[in-house]
Amino acid sequence: MRFPSATTVLCLSLLSLAGTLAAAAPATTASFSAAATSAIAAAKPSPAAQSTADAAAKRHAKRTACLKNARTKKLIGPDKTAFLKNCIAAP
Repeated sequence: MRFPSATTVLCLSLLSLAGTLAAAAPATTASFSAAATSAIAAAKPSPAAQSTADAAAKRHAKRTACLKNARTKKLIGPDKTAFLKNCIAAP
């Protein structure tokens, strides 16, 4: 019976601490947001890297769809392997 009351007291004390920190945050928010914006701008991928990532995502989506089709057709072994090669290679 003591555990829930101790947990409640702990949660309420953490909540009040978070409120105190939130009240002090607006003074530092502007400097943090400026630093975060510059870090995000520097971290943007190049167009070549983006196109590579897009191509990889498309290949993954196609492979996943082919695997689902093979599972639906209940293919196993060499039949499944051949089906996946043909399905993934198809345009």
